[in-house]
Amino acid sequence: MASGSIIEIRDLSKTYGSGSKQTAALRNLNLNVNRGEIFGYLGPNGAGKTTTIRLLLDLIRPSRGSASIFGMDVRADSVEIHRRIGFFPAELSLWEGRTGDQIIQYVASVRGDTRAIAKHASELAEQLDLDTSKRVRDLSSGNKRKLGLVIAMMHSPELLILDEPTGGLDPLVQQTFHEMMDDYRAKGKTVFLSSHVLSEVQAICDRVGILRDGELKAVESVEKITNVEFNWVDVVFRDAVPAGLQQQLERMPSITNVSANGTRVRMRMIGDFDPLLRAISDGYVESLHIEEPTLEEIFLAYYSGEKETR
Repeated sequence: MASGSIIEIRDLSKTYGSGSKQTAALRNLNLNVNRGEIFGYLGPNGAGKTTTIRLLLDLIRPSRGSASIFGMDVRADSVEIHRRIGFFPAELSLWEGRTGDQIIQYVASVRGDTRAIAKHASELAEQLDLDTSKRVRDLSSGNKRKLGLVIAMMHSPELLILDEPTGGLDPLVQQTFHEMMDDYRAKGKTVFLSSHVLSEVQAICDRVGILRDGELKAVESVEKITNVEFNWVDVVFRDAVPAGLQQQLERMPSITNVSANGTRVRMRMIGDFDPLLRAISDGYVESLHIEEPTLEEIFLAYYSGEKETR
């Protein structure tokens, strides 16, 4: 294992089917995740993120390559590895007829230190504002995911592997989750976080790996990957879009993809806003909305070399 690495992946591949009907879910993945970092594993749905996690957990077997966690082979030493990690799956399945407390007690007994783990579970539930006395079937989807987070974290594992953990959580709970991850990292522990939510990655991750179509395209610091600094801007006028404005905007080097329809004009913009504000000052502006790019748009900009900084 490389110095300081918690996860080390070498030439990991997963192919389904055979012959001409083969589908590659993951291609020759090489990746290290360092001790004490929050690593964001990014990609659109279907990119291969969950396949990678299932391979790391030995839930499926690779077609080629290898992976280790804590310096141990994920296949040969899976039982010991599972003892030291916490896992939150994208598709969470819990016992519908059991209460949160009953599930916590059962999982804690399997972990081997029921009292200490249950106590920490209670603290986590309080942080997340989760009522663990209710049956799972009576919990909202968001509260089910809170319970999943409690189960993943309650034994204070050395490594957390989280697959799309905040889907279905309201913004306030997401913020609490971010604070919990910051605390976790401060204790020297490691998080491998699969996500397609750019704002989440920006908030908590140290480095990110960009996955697309089963291939790792880049591994960068969050600061570098988010230096693709373009935004979508929508301007709505009280009356029709001023005559000639679309052509004026199209001539500006910092603005592309201009479209105008009725009272609205939309554009892709890089850099300072002052030139735009001057250009639209002849009309009565009812609203101006700035929208950050989607992760897929950042991918496309990153791959095509369009990275810009403000």
